[in-house]
Amino acid sequence: MRSPLLDTPGAVAAESPDDAVAAHYGEPYAEQRALASGLALVDRSNREVVRISGPDRLDWLNNLSSQKLDTLAPGTPSQTLLLDAQGRLEHHLTLVDDGESVWAHVEPGTSGALIAFLSKMRFMLRVEVADLTSDYAVVTVLPPGADAAEGPGTDGPAASQPAPGAGVTSLAPEGAIALGGDLLVPRDRLAGLPLELGLRLAGLWAYEALRIEAHLPRAGFETDHKTIPHEVGWIGAAVHLSKGCYRGQETVARVHNLGHPPRRLVFLHLDGSADRLPPHGAPVTLGVGSPSEADPEAAAEGSAVPGQIGFVGSAARHYELGPIALAVVKRTVPVDITLLAGGVAATQEVIVPPDAGRNVSIDPALRRRIR
Repeated sequence: MRSPLLDTPGAVAAESPDDAVAAHYGEPYAEQRALASGLALVDRSNREVVRISGPDRLDWLNNLSSQKLDTLAPGTPSQTLLLDAQGRLEHHLTLVDDGESVWAHVEPGTSGALIAFLSKMRFMLRVEVADLTSDYAVVTVLPPGADAAEGPGTDGPAASQPAPGAGVTSLAPEGAIALGGDLLVPRDRLAGLPLELGLRLAGLWAYEALRIEAHLPRAGFETDHKTIPHEVGWIGAAVHLSKGCYRGQETVARVHNLGHPPRRLVFLHLDGSADRLPPHGAPVTLGVGSPSEADPEAAAEGSAVPGQIGFVGSAARHYELGPIALAVVKRTVPVDITLLAGGVAATQEVIVPPDAGRNVSIDPALRRRIR
């Protein structure tokens, strides 16, 4: 559904799957600064909106997904995952309960499969699932990772310039739903929303650069068909480790208590002299001269690229940090070596440590008895 804000002078459409919204409006770096200061609005109306209503909704979602939702207080934003039986990611939901319904937004093109699955799991419970993408649009008014309670003009990430309002709820126009740094707004009000809220427009490039800086994974970019939650740092944010059973929990518990995830999310500082950014899916390989460069264990099984040890998820040019990226690499890759991301030299910052998981300590005497 093409956004009316693409008709704004200077708007340049983003690439698929975000081509229904603007990448930028002519001033990418200024837009980043404004968003980082809490003075901009990002049109993310290509995301899809799902509403789950009925008195059994929270208990039902709690039993299906990875987050503890049965005690979720109204107005409290949360995230949850739907996993397959092997614990691999199928859907990532950003959600809030308003006291009567759960409102969630998901990646473009995924609501159909999500609703089909949820509808199959209703049984005799009092829940109703509806796709409201045609009625509601997602916009973002705080930088990714910011605390919605901080809002513009506080001591948090939005503090560099003063702005009206005490939090994202105070910015929400009538009929909107506040969800962390996001607002779900009636779609017919989208075109006039920046003027109504007194915020400048920032494109998706600004949002993505700040998301990468905040080390936040995006489903479909930093994930693939094999992703498990530990690999991308969703433990805690979207996975509750002591709640009741749900599909895929066995894998989550096994990795957390007894093992390590096979891959890990990393933040990359890219070589600023390169005139290009590595695209999504570009292979990550060991840097030239790396002491592990010839290690056969470093090559991913079944890799189409010799020596490939991971893939690029997202890359952007940050207004302060320069070119940056998120990538997923094999857990065993040393944290202190230079990598090549789509042929661009890159240094690592650890997001998910190589020793993630294996949190149960077994008494050595018991270990001997087990053997």
